[in-house]
Amino acid sequence: MNSDFEDLLAVNRRYATSAPKNFDGIAHAGIAIVTCMDSRLEPLGMVGLFVGEAKILRTPGGHVTPDALVGCVLGVNLLQVNRILVVSHSRCAMASGTDEQIRARVAEASGRDTSSLVPDADPDQVGRLRADVQTLATHPLISGRAVVGGFHYDVDTGLLEQVC
Repeated sequence: MNSDFEDLLAVNRRYATSAPKNFDGIAHAGIAIVTCMDSRLEPLGMVGLFVGEAKILRTPGGHVTPDALVGCVLGVNLLQVNRILVVSHSRCAMASGTDEQIRARVAEASGRDTSSLVPDADPDQVGRLRADVQTLATHPLISGRAVVGGFHYDVDTGLLEQVC
């Protein structure tokens, strides 16, 4: 093994002495949050929750991808989730252009062929958010078992606004 991660492992050893333990994996607040992978977002903190209270699913753009959909189905049916928040955010790279534009930026940065990359970018954040909420709300393994809402987070103010 190399030492590229040693700094993180050292911090983890300190963290482990006081890390929350003995959780059962249930979403104790009944919440699942689908949001973006952007490091400016703190999904638990933005809604006043703590470790063990919610299921967090992060995808580029906060889109309901096939994996995020599976996570929501499992959360609702096995982990006591009864509310799902889908959260987009301001200044999101995945809303800054089309798939072609994102692919071109990655190709420029990497110097590699990106023709097989499917970023799933969507400049219409509100439209995409509404569609993702509809996908979850009408899914036969979620509908009637969980309430789904669409929200937009402002990375500059920290405010969350319900869109749908």
